Amino acid sequence: MTTFYISTDKKRLNIDFIHDFIANSYWGKGRTREQTLQTIENSFCFGMYSKSDEQIGFGRVVTDYVFFGYLMDVIIAPEYQRKGLGKALMEFMLQNKTIQALQTVALKTKDAHSLYGKYGFKKVGESLLWMSIDRQQLE
Repeated sequence: MTTFYISTDKKRLNIDFIHDFIANSYWGKGRTREQTLQTIENSFCFGMYSKSDEQIGFGRVVTDYVFFGYLMDVIIAPEYQRKGLGKALMEFMLQNKTIQALQTVALKTKDAHSLYGKYGFKKVGESLLWMSIDRQQLE
């Protein structure tokens, strides 16, 4: 597996890499660079980098930092896919103490239900897209 590291330092993020990938994805088609920048500013971000500091992955969580987080835009550069790096990024994000403290972490996916299910996400109601990890205890 490729040697990599993950950082939450937004100054390290390669905006062009992130924007180019997301603007060409099924979920972010047509997103402008300005919109990508705004989403980064308003999210808790995780960048994945090669040993030579090239950005190879990204993910973000829109959160209130107490109760709720919405996992979005988890990406791995095509040339690094199928090497376990997406799983490593997901594990790192979900093990982060800030994310661990949230009562609910949700996401939407069109085609990766089985992948996210491995991390404890469960289908929300009858939705074809929504999944969540819900730690809230109801009495």
